[in-house]
Amino acid sequence: MSQSAPPLTEAQGLPPQEIDEKGLQHHFTTFEQQIDATKIGMWLFLGTELLMFGGLFVGFGLMQAAHPDAFYAAHHHLDKRLGFLNTVVLLVSSWTMVMGVWSAKHNKRAALIRYLIATLCLACVFLVVKFFEYSHKFHEGLLPGQYYHHLGDAVQGQSMFFGFYFMMTGLHGIHVLAGMAAISWLLIRAVRGDFTPHYWSPVDIVGLYWHLVDMIWIYLFPLLYLIS
Repeated sequence: MSQSAPPLTEAQGLPPQEIDEKGLQHHFTTFEQQIDATKIGMWLFLGTELLMFGGLFVGFGLMQAAHPDAFYAAHHHLDKRLGFLNTVVLLVSSWTMVMGVWSAKHNKRAALIRYLIATLCLACVFLVVKFFEYSHKFHEGLLPGQYYHHLGDAVQGQSMFFGFYFMMTGLHGIHVLAGMAAISWLLIRAVRGDFTPHYWSPVDIVGLYWHLVDMIWIYLFPLLYLIS
């Protein structure tokens, strides 16, 4: 009979305390390998997200080129101040997420919890502002397609703009909600003390996703609110 395989610590020459560190999955030999693999997976996922939003950006650009007057007139119904406020809110939330990743990497549990809570609060502020924006659009009849019933338009065809507006900002809002769910999961695990200087990749991965959410809005703000 062949002898059984030696323990992982002997086979890999790694100290027992590193192998026994919680968070290392059985199919990885080191935390560095695990972090690299999860980052590659997340970057591939983010690439598909960019392709999806990229298609919407291209579609918006084509329709704007075909109906420039309608899109220019329609964008005046958007509140640039609220759009700018949400841009600042998401930029600050991106910074708090960066600091959360730094705190997890350096085993600063209390700071990690504070930064995750701050990021969640800022995400809530973003959604509240968006709620007031949407409420105004519904009240004024600035809706997509056949539901558009705004009165007094000097330029026809503005419903096309709001079709893209609700599709793109609504899809982005869904991503914000998904990010909030992921950050809440991180917060629960941070309170439990799951993260260590060796195991903090979930915070880093969720941080990458949250930066994508911020980046998409940075493109949406000038695209929708600052048409010239």
